[in-house]
Amino acid sequence: MSAASASPPTLLALRALGLGDLLTAVPALRALEAAYPTHHRTLATTATMVPLARHVAGFHDVIPVDPLAPLPAGPEPDVAVNLHGRGPQSSTVLLARRPRRLIAFACGDVRGPEWRAGEHEVARWCRLLTEEGLDADPSQLDIEPPALPQGLPDVSGATLVHPGAAYAARRWPPGRWAEVARSEAVKGRRVFVTGGPVEAAMASEVAAGAGLPTSANLAGRTDVLGLAALVARAGRLVSADTGVAHLATALRCPSVVLFGPVPPSEWGPPVGRPAHIALWCGRRGDPLGDTCDPGLLLLEPADVIAALARLDGLSRPA
Repeated sequence: MSAASASPPTLLALRALGLGDLLTAVPALRALEAAYPTHHRTLATTATMVPLARHVAGFHDVIPVDPLAPLPAGPEPDVAVNLHGRGPQSSTVLLARRPRRLIAFACGDVRGPEWRAGEHEVARWCRLLTEEGLDADPSQLDIEPPALPQGLPDVSGATLVHPGAAYAARRWPPGRWAEVARSEAVKGRRVFVTGGPVEAAMASEVAAGAGLPTSANLAGRTDVLGLAALVARAGRLVSADTGVAHLATALRCPSVVLFGPVPPSEWGPPVGRPAHIALWCGRRGDPLGDTCDPGLLLLEPADVIAALARLDGLSRPA
């Protein structure tokens, strides 16, 4: 038998987006792992997501790619799965690799299940697979806690405040975050502020406004895997509608999440988990807007503080 004929069949999946996008696709990725156990499975995702994707995806290879950029050259996959979007650009990227089968939503010449506006992001990708004949369970969101990197503090039982978000429309004012953080500190909780490198200034403003020591500002000190390690150990998280909120769901960290232009019915925590509270005033807006969404501004610090109080007495789920 030649080496070529002995090679396993291959599967290539595309999900080159952000943190929340990766985590909402975890049930679909697990479904692919179960449906194609003998395939050599490769996930194409953004470079910043590679460490976490290797931790959660159950794929043999995770390769860094730019969103919608041509994929690296390689053999023609037996199966390609578009978990990136509705197309046509994302499907075109995969079709350039000449897969024998493409699983994708219908768009143009691509045949597949119909895209549904307003569908929850987790359910969307599981439905894509189930309508293509594969079993997928939207409840399979949990991930294993990563190891805590050296140099990061022990945040066991602490409150994490994550004020940043990718777009200004989902960024609540720093002064309001500071009021929430100060309330948690007054109650005797240890409080840390998290964020990415570009959010360090905002995190410093929140920490200072809350009267926290400079050591409480952890923004820019972790990659996504390190952030996951912090969330896995924290007592609770309060954040905007952004990727870290999905880490709280995946790691069963009690959380309060502030929604503005997008409703929690599309991107919020799953129902039936009382330790995850979504706050939304019922107004839609532009999620890519360059100013804070008016609906998000309807949420006051008192609303968030009251929601955090609802978490008191809840034990962290195993």
